[in-house]
Amino acid sequence: MADRQKKLWGGRFHQQTDLLVEGFTSSLDFDRRLYKYDIEGSIAHARMLAKQKIIKKVEERAIIAGLKAIEAEIEEGKFVFSPGDEDIHMAIEKALTERIGEAGRKLHTARSRNDQISLDMRLYTRAEIDRIIELVRKLKAALLGRAKKELGVVMPGYTHLQKAQPVLLSHWLLAFWEMFDRDEQRLEDAYKRVNVMPLGAAALAGTGLPIDRWYVAGLLHFPRLAENSMDAVSDRDFVAEFLFVLSVLMMHLSRFCEDLIIFSTDEFGYVEIADSFTTGSSIMPQKKNPDVAELIRAKTGRVYGDLLSLLTILKGLPMTYNRDLQEDKEPLFDAVDTVASSLVVFTAMLEKISFKTERMASGAASGFSTATDIAEYLVRKGVPFRESHGIVGRIVAFCIKEKKSFTDLTLEDFLKFYNGFDDGVFQVLTVEQSVQARTQIGGTAEEAVRRRIKEIEGR
Repeated sequence: MADRQKKLWGGRFHQQTDLLVEGFTSSLDFDRRLYKYDIEGSIAHARMLAKQKIIKKVEERAIIAGLKAIEAEIEEGKFVFSPGDEDIHMAIEKALTERIGEAGRKLHTARSRNDQISLDMRLYTRAEIDRIIELVRKLKAALLGRAKKELGVVMPGYTHLQKAQPVLLSHWLLAFWEMFDRDEQRLEDAYKRVNVMPLGAAALAGTGLPIDRWYVAGLLHFPRLAENSMDAVSDRDFVAEFLFVLSVLMMHLSRFCEDLIIFSTDEFGYVEIADSFTTGSSIMPQKKNPDVAELIRAKTGRVYGDLLSLLTILKGLPMTYNRDLQEDKEPLFDAVDTVASSLVVFTAMLEKISFKTERMASGAASGFSTATDIAEYLVRKGVPFRESHGIVGRIVAFCIKEKKSFTDLTLEDFLKFYNGFDDGVFQVLTVEQSVQARTQIGGTAEEAVRRRIKEIEGR
């Protein structure tokens, strides 16, 4: 009986928990990282209980002092966790009660582990969103810096991995800046739905005690209260949304890595990744492998798996709280750790990348990349686009057969395909002319790119 009473919830039980069950149901190995959020929430709860005269001021002081001492011991690695404590909440509450006696038993008044863990998860997720946003901003700053540095460098643009049209390297870099900017916006938007205070929902129906939820919300900097106690304890859509945003962010990182991997091959030769961010082969001495980029690409699938895992946990849960929700933490923690480390290493790698600008310029000039410019030249002369498209297509076929480029052709050659050509065609044949013609908002001309950089810096 004495052993059974060690469980804070064990009043109605007549048998000890089987050791197999204790090991299987314990979440302490992974949820202990929530300790500071659990303590932060408990301190706010204790202050509210004292304010409402549900506990005495002296008890409030003892609880807060005890919790702060426990927090310090955990941070210093001196706190001893016991598997029998099940989770971080029980570990802290048990230790508190052992230290300060009866006052510790009063801390759980007017709350349940159900709303307590929901609070901890929201506090943790809120903090991690702030951290991920800061890492995204550092990556965006690195991208903007490289875009400014490489302004004027021309590279091939691709569709279907086939050379399409020439673009500025800065334009390519800023394309990823735009993606990560949207990721930052999504994180900020998700933050609004995380930033809701669930404490006071208790197990599922609220409490009959005279608590002050707004007071707790103020202490914990929540602008809103959860409006339905059943919803507050049973849903984790705020975690699922965060994992979705992280999945999109990793998708953008993965796409960037894919370009870098391809561009660093001998076949392309546009990018040189620093030795410090590559590895060698165990058997082939000449190899230089883009392992960092490849691992980020692979870890994207891992984060997708975290999202799918959580959605699968949630999809069949009856109202309200179910122990299944214990399994929400590992996908969240794993995704946060994976994304944060990927952002840090990718940003560092980006700053050490060299672009082989001559090779890029040469690649941009090949593959008849100014074909669309010739078609648009004909459009300006009144030729319907579909007709101009066909004309230029036949010119391309002629050049392939004769092993010529557009710049090898004479006016007489062009006139064979359409009698409206004049010397103006020679103003649209070069890569530089093609790039600089695209001055519209969103275009790749240096004028447009400089304008966008100025807008970004003015934000």
